[in-house]
Parts: sequence; C-alpha cells; structure tokens
Amino acid sequence: MMEMEMPAKYRIDTPENKEFLKSLTEDLLRFGHGIVSPGGSAYYLRADGSPWKEHVRETYITCRMAHSYAIGHFLGHEGSEELIDAMLRGLDKELRDPVNGGWYLGVEADGKPLPEKWCYVHAFVILAASSALAAKRPGAKELLENALDVFDRYFWNEEEGMTADTWNEDFSVLDDYRGLNANMHTVEAFLATADATGDEKYRERAGRIIRRAIGWAKANEWRLPEHFTKEWVPDLACNEDKPDDPFKPYGATPGHGIEWARLIAQWAVSSFPEEGTGEPADGAGEPTDGAGSGESADGAVSSGHAQSRGSGASKGSGMGSGRGWYIEASKHLYERAVKDGWNADGAPGLVYTTDWEGKPVVHDRMHWTLAEAINTSAVLYRLTSDARYAEDYARFLKYLDEKVADHVHGSWFEQLDRNNELLETVWPGKPDLYHALQATLIPYAHTGVSIVSDLAGRAAD
Repeated sequence: MMEMEMPAKYRIDTPENKEFLKSLTEDLLRFGHGIVSPGGSAYYLRADGSPWKEHVRETYITCRMAHSYAIGHFLGHEGSEELIDAMLRGLDKELRDPVNGGWYLGVEADGKPLPEKWCYVHAFVILAASSALAAKRPGAKELLENALDVFDRYFWNEEEGMTADTWNEDFSVLDDYRGLNANMHTVEAFLATADATGDEKYRERAGRIIRRAIGWAKANEWRLPEHFTKEWVPDLACNEDKPDDPFKPYGATPGHGIEWARLIAQWAVSSFPEEGTGEPADGAGEPTDGAGSGESADGAVSSGHAQSRGSGASKGSGMGSGRGWYIEASKHLYERAVKDGWNADGAPGLVYTTDWEGKPVVHDRMHWTLAEAINTSAVLYRLTSDARYAEDYARFLKYLDEKVADHVHGSWFEQLDRNNELLETVWPGKPDLYHALQATLIPYAHTGVSIVSDLAGRAAD
C-alpha cells in the first residue's frame, strides 16, 4: 500500500500523525504508574498495568522504567520525578551488590538476589543513570560514576573494543559466551552518556563496537550473528534447540538488525559532518579488525539537540571519510531485516527470528521489533528523504493501531502469534514502556542525539 493511500494519522509529518503519537505517549506514561515496589525495584506489570508481585523484579526493567520516566519528566508528565527517584533508590539499594559491586540480575519476590552479573543489565544501569542525570535527579551523578567504573573494570575490553557478557556474583568467573545484544545496548548507553556528560570517549567506544558489528553483518549478507565464542567467532548454531529464547534466540533477529541500523545512524550523524561517503580506508568494520585502536571523534560537545558533534575523523583513524558509509550500512541492515521479517508468512508483522537464509523460524511478533521499525524507518526517511521509508513508517503505524496497541487496557501487546493473536509464551504481561515509548518520540527527534538529551535540549531552549 502506498503512503498516499494511508490515513493521515499514519503519515509522517502530518498534524494527525503528531497527534496520534502524542496520544500514544500519554497512554504509555499513564500505564506505568504501578511499577515501583516498596524497595524501589520495578515490578513486572500485568496486561492491565497492575503489578505482578510474585514475579522476579528485574534490574533491567527498573532501569528502562527510570529512563522512561526521565522522558516523562521532560514532557511534563505528572509524577515522573517521584517514580525516577524511587527507582534510583532501588538501583542503589536492593538491586546493587554491596559486597562485590555491580548489579544483580534482579531480586525474587521475597528480595533474594539473582546473583549473576550481566553486561546487558549494566548497560541499562548506565542508560538509566545518564537519563536521570539529564533530568537533574538527586543521586544520578553518583550512580552513573559507579556504573561506568564497574563497567570499565569488568565488561569493557579496551583491546577488543567490545564487551564481555556474563560474570558470576563475585566477578571471579567470566562466562565464555560473547553476545552482540549486550554490545548493542552498550552502544546505546555510551551514546547517551556522551550526550549527557560531554565525555566523547564513550562515543568513540560506541564507534568501535559499531565497526565490528558492520563487518560481521557484511560478511553474512547483512544478517547479524548474535552469539559468539570468547574469541569472537560467530556461533551460528547457538540455541538451535531453543529458538525462542528471550535473550539468546537462535538465528538472525530482524528486530536487532533494525535497532542496530538506528543506532549506527545516530552515531554517524553525531560523529561526522555531512560531506564524505567513502568506506574506511584501513578496512575498519571487517570482522578481522580487532581493537580498532586510535579512533577519535574530535570536536567539542555542542548543544543537547545539535545534529553533529565534531568535524569527523583524522586520516587513518579508522572512522571513515564521512557519515555516508555508515548510513549505507544502516540502510542495508534495515532493508535486509524488513525483507526477511515483514509479512514473511502471509500476515502483517515482523517475525521474531529467521534462519541464515532468511526463512522464518519463530513467527511470533514482539512489540519491541515493531517499535524499532517505526523508529528506524523514520530516521532513514529523515536522512535520505526516500519516500520508501515514509511508506514503511505509515505501514508500521497502521499495524500498530490495528493489532499491537491495546486500546482497552493501555500500552502495547508484548507478543502476538503468526495470526496476530495474543500469545504469552516468551513475554507475558507488559513489563515496561521503554521500546514503545521511544517509538512515539524518535520519529520527531533530532537524529544524532539520544532521546533524553534531545528533550533536555528542547527544554533548555
């Protein structure tokens, strides 16, 4: 269906579309008010928004919700500050390991900690703290400093330019598994930190991760490997017997290809001037490119919603001659994922996973994949003015309105089956707002800035 045939509420840049997204934003922020437990950690929410008190209270959900209500703070949503502050207390107390440092995976309903230490979780602690810092919440600066220190000591590998994945409770045993999902959310957290603090070291680190991810994607027809050995060799058969694992699914995950595409575009716009489209001269981005050391994104930090930071990379730095090469990579990732995943089985929606030839494996539709598709189609339209991306955006919003948004209880259905009927095998209930909320705002945000910093910059103006 062509964009011009779509109702105005789904078409980007129409007043009706802006109003539609605003109504979705307000609905989501209202939905999450029951999230905070007495100790500050976030309850898992049921389908109607009530707290699921018997469920594990997970650290990453607490972080995502603190980030979400930092967004709410800048939008003037009543009660946001109290929710942020309560969850910051939860991150400082019951979810943090006071003996060994770092953050637990979560706590049981009775408060007993889940002892593993995940990079994925710690990346979200950084995101929550940087967002709370932008919102000027008490304790945010100390939380961010602590989180970055722990991350540097245990997860960031300066030689590889990538992160480790999973430690035991006292950080004495590191699992051999390496994962790209944790690195993707590290990119997100590092970009948010650079925006919030002005420390460009974190943008440079994000670029190092990005170049390796692009290399693996290029070598695999733009289907990103998710799972790796400790030597960073792709393990393409990982979890073949458990293909719908919520964190380590088998095969390619189209939603992650789409999410990577957006983050790469954000990093490229924030790191380079518009001119220059050449591929990196030293082969950076190939899978064999190890440390990628020596990169620098020179240039002072500009205002919170500026389109570009810095004047590009110096010759031989491995950062390429301009943003164009990275935007092309973003387009390849997005287009491969949408071609493989959208309407792949005769019904609308993006399938959860495919095999390495692009054939669907898990046909379920996860709400977060749609959220990222909305974001990335809008971002690529902003960067290219190509009407195809605007048409995709309208198509995705129509599907959201008709199938994924819960117009009775609020928020978005977390998981649907191949026939777009409710399914709760992987993600029962509606645990957090993070993906959905961002998808109501990123289409009209500045491309090169993290969403909270963009809102902070707008508020300052």
